[in-house]
Amino acid sequence: MRTVLLLSLSFLVLTLFPACKKIEKDLSKPNIIIVLADDLGWADTGYQGNAYFETPNLDKMASEGLIMSRFYPSAANCAPSRACLLTGTYGPRHGVYIPQGYARGGKVEDMRYKVPTDGQDSSFFNFHVSVNHVDPEFTSLAELLKPAGYVSSRLGKWHIGDDNQGFDENSANGVPGYITNINGTEGRFYDDTLVAEKLTDAAIDFIGRNKDRPFFLYLSHWEVHTPMAAQQDRVDYYRDKGKQMGLKNANDVYAAEVEVLDVSLGRIMKALREFEIEDNTIIIFTSDNGGLSSQTNNAPLRGGKGSYYEGGIRVPFVVRWPAAIPSGKRSDVAAIGVDFMPTFAEITGAKLPENQPVDGSSLLNVWKNPGISFERPIFFHFPLYLGGDKRTAVLPKFGGTEPFWRAVPSSVIMQGPWKLIYYYEHQMYEMYNLEEDISELINLAGSLPDVESELLLNLQNWVEETGAPVPTVVNERFIK
Repeated sequence: MRTVLLLSLSFLVLTLFPACKKIEKDLSKPNIIIVLADDLGWADTGYQGNAYFETPNLDKMASEGLIMSRFYPSAANCAPSRACLLTGTYGPRHGVYIPQGYARGGKVEDMRYKVPTDGQDSSFFNFHVSVNHVDPEFTSLAELLKPAGYVSSRLGKWHIGDDNQGFDENSANGVPGYITNINGTEGRFYDDTLVAEKLTDAAIDFIGRNKDRPFFLYLSHWEVHTPMAAQQDRVDYYRDKGKQMGLKNANDVYAAEVEVLDVSLGRIMKALREFEIEDNTIIIFTSDNGGLSSQTNNAPLRGGKGSYYEGGIRVPFVVRWPAAIPSGKRSDVAAIGVDFMPTFAEITGAKLPENQPVDGSSLLNVWKNPGISFERPIFFHFPLYLGGDKRTAVLPKFGGTEPFWRAVPSSVIMQGPWKLIYYYEHQMYEMYNLEEDISELINLAGSLPDVESELLLNLQNWVEETGAPVPTVVNERFIK
């Protein structure tokens, strides 16, 4: 009897020990989910105090996680911000600066300098830009995490080329394997009122199939990009709500699409609870760039999508990881999309790529200790022209005074509270103290020479180090 008992105990030890070891290994590598909105404004959520938009799931996530009040997705447009986020490299490394790749939104005669412009002769193409294409040689987040044991899925909008960049599963609209990006032509689902639901179904299916192993899910929604469409009953609801609140320019379709994003987030959080994996799952909600000024009011931020004022590049950001991040906290540390790669590498033990620079810094210590200070310069570069209209334009043509462009060739540095924008178009710069002037109304250029000289030197060094293209060829067709 004693021999039988010892044999039984030995069997239990031998069979249970590997299982315990497996659980310990799994817990050391949290699941990672990025939920990315398209063109969602920084101020357009309930947790920001906006009573018109209804985002109860995001608000709950914010109360249980960490809000980063100064998150910048590396660019003011969708394709370059996604390229930066997924590769950990700044724009000059991969060459994606704008969707469709070339200057647009104004006539050639409006541009002081020659820059790559569709339909123009070779003299305009005096430096390289990429047309929504990240070279397959770049290591992506999916390829970073794969050797660490992660399975990956990308769902929704891609916008950075034909290569899958190492994701194990993919779908543009929720149908398994449905990818329409062929030879640079990408199918779009902006006005599909059911696409978010289908993508969320696919996301939950992926989570369920991989709940017992580490996974990386990149859920990139089509909302709230134009052309917008939503279920009519929800549009009617927000139209009535806007009237009751006395809002003159409330966008009811936009608000209904914001709700769609929130419903998707809520379903994913519920699935994590039901699969009993929420404690060790990192879930991030953010946007690819700021809100389009013709569709939403970005106040108190200045400008909107396409602009390198805060309204174009500062976006919502909430991260929740119950196993490691304290709940209900806020951080004012400036963070940027290229930070994802070093952050995930530190968390998972993945090895950073050696074939490309990694421009960001790990945010893990900030996430675990939200009250700490963490300062380092962050940068943006845009070598092209992007036109606007009376609702979106923020910059004049060279020699003019009326707003005409959303962006002109420029570079940006943020360091501490300071933000400096250098305009190659005008060969001048603006400087703001974002701690005291979030709306960028008071241009401090010329008033603080020591601060300005340091910022300008750091910016110049970065431009040179990254090989950022700077327009220098004057356009003889330019008309003031």
